[in-house]
Amino acid sequence: MAITSDFHMHSEFSGDSSAPMEEMIQKSISMGLSHICLTEHYDPDYVYLPGEEGMFELNTDSYLYELLRLRERYKNEISVGFGVELGLQPHLKRELAVFAKSQNFDFIIGSSHICNHKDVYYPSFFEGRSEEEAHHEYFESVLECVKSLPYFDVYGHLDYVVRYGPTKNANYTYDKHADILDKILTYLIENEKGLELNTGGFTNGLNDPNPSIDILKRYHKLGGEIITVGSDAHTPKYIAANFNKACDILKACGFQYYCIFQSRMPEFLKL
Repeated sequence: MAITSDFHMHSEFSGDSSAPMEEMIQKSISMGLSHICLTEHYDPDYVYLPGEEGMFELNTDSYLYELLRLRERYKNEISVGFGVELGLQPHLKRELAVFAKSQNFDFIIGSSHICNHKDVYYPSFFEGRSEEEAHHEYFESVLECVKSLPYFDVYGHLDYVVRYGPTKNANYTYDKHADILDKILTYLIENEKGLELNTGGFTNGLNDPNPSIDILKRYHKLGGEIITVGSDAHTPKYIAANFNKACDILKACGFQYYCIFQSRMPEFLKL
């Protein structure tokens, strides 16, 4: 496996995972990975269903304590990074700025799970309009977030919204949203922010990663070089899922390297 670093995964410290961190690390070692980064959810002011309140609030101290304990235990077998996945919403500018500086993170993913106070995971986000209209609203929100919340290193699963639409990505193309997507990609590149290839698209039933291959090609054509690869695994089963496919995709898009991060700085690894 050419890609031996999984830089997007969750353990029991994320509200949507029950996987012990040690099991995630052990599985990564068994697969021959050299580097991983835990990227637990921090998604303040989430739009919760009744009974789910607080699901994406992160106990950072407990998380870090466990990570440091296990990092030391497995230091001769794998490099374990201290990361976080920030849930971006424009009104959280001050809170996210403070949080991003509160710990010595190795890596911060910026992601958009909530769009204009609506959770794109649920069918209600798409009801009463076309999927194209829903996608456009989401991408407009992403552009606002990346411009106003520059507290991340890499933007995660850029077209995440297509995972949950009525037809998933069957009728979705880069061309339908090229204008807004190019603005997002250009902003990332000009501000030295990276892009993630998230293989969770495949494990969620798409025939593309997130973002789509066409977006990855466009990012490269516009001059983008910082790209990480993450499985978005919430259980050991999906760690490094479809990484051979991801490697082939990156090479076909023109990339020669992918990145890992330490102390918020990218390191380029040959594909």
